[in-house]
Amino acid sequence: MALQQFNTMLVVHVHVHVKPEYVEVFKQATIANAQASSKEPGIARFDFAQQQDDPTHFVLVEAYRTAEAPAAHKETRHYQAWRDTVASMMTEPRTSVKFGNVFPDDANW
Repeated sequence: MALQQFNTMLVVHVHVHVKPEYVEVFKQATIANAQASSKEPGIARFDFAQQQDDPTHFVLVEAYRTAEAPAAHKETRHYQAWRDTVASMMTEPRTSVKFGNVFPDDANW
């Protein structure tokens, strides 16, 4: 059985740890960013999840259609507003892990 090659889409998991007193404000700001980000042509999905047993830990799952899409996303007003709004709410700098899409095929996103 041959190994599946990655498609062209980039899937990024962004981990954010938030100070407990900012959890609700962080959620509101991030939902606004996710809603606007989902409308960008270079973004196939933009999901936002909260860890069940640690409500201060969040993950953003961003699926980009092209290699250029993440840079274009960072130039948007909504991303820059989110970045500046939530920076002081974090207990540590956010981290990200980049993945290549395997399934479903890029055309099926």
